[in-house]
Amino acid sequence: MSEIERKTYKVKRRAVLASGYSEAGASTVRRALKGFRDISTAPYMDIDFNNRTLRQRGRILFMSAPVATSAIVTNRSKVVGTGLTLKSAIEREFLGLSPEAAKKWQSETEHEFRMWASKKENCDATGINNFDGIQQLAIMSWLMSGDCFALFKRYDPTPTCPYGLRLHLVEADRVSTPHSFGAAIIPGQNTEGINQNNKNPIHDGVEVDKNGRIVAYHVCNTYPYQMTTTPAEWVRVEAYGKLTGLPNILHIMAAERPDQYRGVTFLAQVIEPLLNLNRYTQSELMAALVQSFFSAWISTETNKTEVPINEVSAGDVGGVPTEPDDGVSTHENEYEMGPGTVNHLAEGEKVTFGNPSIPTAGFDKFVRNICRQIGAALEIPHDVLMKEFNASYSASRAALMEAWEAFRMRRKWLVDDLCQPVYEVWLAEAVALGRIKAPGFFVDPRIRAAWCGAHWIGPVQGHLDPVKEVKADIMAINEGLKTREMVTREYGSGDWYENVEQLRQENDAIRRARKGMEGQRKDKEVPST
Repeated sequence: MSEIERKTYKVKRRAVLASGYSEAGASTVRRALKGFRDISTAPYMDIDFNNRTLRQRGRILFMSAPVATSAIVTNRSKVVGTGLTLKSAIEREFLGLSPEAAKKWQSETEHEFRMWASKKENCDATGINNFDGIQQLAIMSWLMSGDCFALFKRYDPTPTCPYGLRLHLVEADRVSTPHSFGAAIIPGQNTEGINQNNKNPIHDGVEVDKNGRIVAYHVCNTYPYQMTTTPAEWVRVEAYGKLTGLPNILHIMAAERPDQYRGVTFLAQVIEPLLNLNRYTQSELMAALVQSFFSAWISTETNKTEVPINEVSAGDVGGVPTEPDDGVSTHENEYEMGPGTVNHLAEGEKVTFGNPSIPTAGFDKFVRNICRQIGAALEIPHDVLMKEFNASYSASRAALMEAWEAFRMRRKWLVDDLCQPVYEVWLAEAVALGRIKAPGFFVDPRIRAAWCGAHWIGPVQGHLDPVKEVKADIMAINEGLKTREMVTREYGSGDWYENVEQLRQENDAIRRARKGMEGQRKDKEVPST
């Protein structure tokens, strides 16, 4: 190759290597990107290998960092609140039911489900929470640890509960790869394994088949690093029953990558700023606390070989006088301060007072800016995250609307992963026991799906100006953009038809009361003969 050809080749090669993203985000020669470590591998390596650390840090931040606590409990209060309420919504026309019959069936089913769900001894395997409490605990555990599991258990019916179905929430740490299937003795050091019985791979306690479909979960009876004399044992729980097809365990999580089998803590992307913000806040708090003490220094020019003053006293310590008589020291070298006190100093002595001040004038502004970034990452605007609405009406409303988009999304996930599957398993038992009549329920999956239709009603978005928003909903109803039933659900006001019936009864009662009052007034106006 000649010199000209070599130069031409170098120019062409340089042009190929320096094209497109190689001169942008993928550059390895730009100064700003040289130290950018850009290795990302399979989800089980990027996520599962680091999940033990992420879970622990997420939970510790929830327990120690106020902003992290706000992020978790705000989601709990807005997504679940006091609990998501079942509103049956069967496919009436497909099932061939009249509106009256469908309404009656739905009402009876809701009451039956409420009987089971409202009592902690009826629905919780541990007997601690009712179904509303289980929902609250599930979303808290999901957000803190990355995912949460709900085991279906069967207990004997009792005189107050004819159902055997119970739920047992399992924290993320307990679902792990057994030691005998490849996990290291130290929990969290190795999450990959293989089920020696069927050669299925196990990813951090989640067993999948050759197609990548989840077939089972491995649940341990102890937590990692738990101080206990009980040896660690794992139980393999199949994802679905072979005979019934119903789930044996529910997995509550939000995936961020394909082929991901375990969730990541809600705080994963903001762990570092949250930790540093908490440290900064603690440092500023301590500095302010130290400087808040009113201090004075005694300057003296007396003999340096003598101690000019003794312990400085405020007259009492913890409410107990420092002197046996009246708490006032009479020693010539002990100084005390009090309201309206004038002290005479010895010759050559003078008093210098401290000047308490706020450590950092820009503390509030800095914290606001960091919280804005944290809120943006968590889809919680700063106003909602910090519970601070000092902006205009439009800005505050925009913040609430933006936050509610995320809250509604997570509510949908919770309903799909927990509430609806639990209701369908419960309904199957209710139909099998004959307590609820649903013809064709066990015959055709399409018919079963029609009987299982439901809405889950939860907390609604707050209103900054209810008058304006109600007027807007009325206009939407008049133009056919919304129905009264839709608006009623949005306001969390129960069932529109039930509201209408209740209003009819109340209006009848008001008319009867008014009629009675008018009759009494007329009787008083009639003169006696």
